Amino acid sequence: MTSQPSSLLDALPAVDWEGAAVVATPPEPRAGSWAGGPSAQLVDGTTWLAYRLRKPVGEGRGFANVVARSSGGDAYEPVAEVRRESFGGDSLERPALVVTPEGGWRLYVSVALPGTKAWRVDLLEASSPEGLATAVPRTVLPATELAAPKDPVVRLLPDRRWHLWASVHPLDDPLATDRMTTEHAVSDDGVSWAWTGTALAPRAGTWEERGVRVSTVVVADDQLVALYDGRATELEDWEERTGVAFGKDPEQLQAVGDLPLLSSVHPPHGLRYVELLALPEGRWRVFAEVTRPDGSHDLRTTVL
Repeated sequence: MTSQPSSLLDALPAVDWEGAAVVATPPEPRAGSWAGGPSAQLVDGTTWLAYRLRKPVGEGRGFANVVARSSGGDAYEPVAEVRRESFGGDSLERPALVVTPEGGWRLYVSVALPGTKAWRVDLLEASSPEGLATAVPRTVLPATELAAPKDPVVRLLPDRRWHLWASVHPLDDPLATDRMTTEHAVSDDGVSWAWTGTALAPRAGTWEERGVRVSTVVVADDQLVALYDGRATELEDWEERTGVAFGKDPEQLQAVGDLPLLSSVHPPHGLRYVELLALPEGRWRVFAEVTRPDGSHDLRTTVL
């Protein structure tokens, strides 16, 4: 996962998202209906992708996580699906798909706890992507009374330790649980995690002062480059735009820029959950959940 961050970040704003390949469409063409939250892996020339499907609030919300494969990178065939009922949850959010050095497959699943604003993260493990559909979940990031962890990004970094960045929503104010920071955790095995602190926090007076959520982390030119979702107000919940942050230390990322790096051309301009996947010869495949003209979200991809 190495590249020059300047060329990578120059290429991202030039992406034609209207012309990008549509990987997954929302269940219905209306607001609150989404396909997105991508997490990708490239294994022996095959692209593997996990994503979330959602219906509007009151009609099922995040009802499934899907794992799919592609030989070319644009068209995907689903091979496994897990549904919210298997976790006893009200909703599922963005999953994190991981391949271990031993060749095992993991899916970290964000689960909304029924009747609360709390979330937890469960782990599925299998010897193949298809096996994730029947794997037994176990909780690796439990909910607490004060904070709700979800949407993890999981990476095995050059220090040979697992690192995780999760969006965490404070629950101290029941009327403001949409606020979020990105918290960092570390693990020797990717199962037992120790929180280290806040890796990225909102900046007061900016376009993302209400909340920030890291969506991808890559190593580029001996530093970490993170893309993150941000929102300025509660009204921008579910319609975040994308910013960029850097860091030498995975525990401390620094946001840069006074404006979002990426946004949809369609109001309310949501472009979020961006995922970067390193390809051969210094190229990158980029995925994003993008707001459509009808207010729904679809999942798109292109190559930089």
